[in-house]
Amino acid sequence: MNRQIIALGGGGFSMEPHNPLLDKYILTQSNKTNPKICFIPTASGDSENYITRFYNFFENQPCQPSHLSLFKPPSRNLTNYLLDKDILYVGGGNTKNLLILWKEWGLDIILRKAWEKGVLLAGISAGSICWFEEGVTDSYGEGLEPIKCLGFLRGSNCPHYDGEEERRPSYHKLIKSGEMKPGVATDDGVAIHYVDQKIHRVVSSRPKSKAYHIYYDQEVKEIEMETFYLGSNHST
Repeated sequence: MNRQIIALGGGGFSMEPHNPLLDKYILTQSNKTNPKICFIPTASGDSENYITRFYNFFENQPCQPSHLSLFKPPSRNLTNYLLDKDILYVGGGNTKNLLILWKEWGLDIILRKAWEKGVLLAGISAGSICWFEEGVTDSYGEGLEPIKCLGFLRGSNCPHYDGEEERRPSYHKLIKSGEMKPGVATDDGVAIHYVDQKIHRVVSSRPKSKAYHIYYDQEVKEIEMETFYLGSNHST
């Protein structure tokens, strides 16, 4: 069973409500005609507005949408609840709070089981960096800092690479100083699709948005990845 993760730097229903390209791509990767997709909005404090926006989009798609609130759990058996799904989609927000709550509830263990079982994991921003060893976060308040994450994927991750002014210079500084491992950066509107911990494809909902390998070798190196724009005929 392939272990899949789709890490969005930004975009999707919460940032691009009128541009469904990334979310439709996620749905098609489950290889199910009517996949069960569960939204996990922990990082936003289970924001009702965020949950509503999820349903507003996915209830009009060929799928079975649901959500997991840790403040109002849908079941006492979260393992069975999540392992029954085809796609788990993690929302953005505060990564530190997300990780603390997940570990308290045992979701870090359940999500690894789901991933190894073949359930597709996806997420945006905090829901993207959580799968890596490290990520660039604003969870602590003012400024951007490194945070240790789940480690399903190797290296570090920086979302919103072109969407927030301080993301790129902060990530470069952290890589150069050795405070963070080398990793990948994604512009808003870009998703990196991993299969069995290797990059399978990079896709975009915006024609000019990209993803990059970032590492330090006497200076910070930024290597642009081949990115397929989902609005073009060759990338369907």
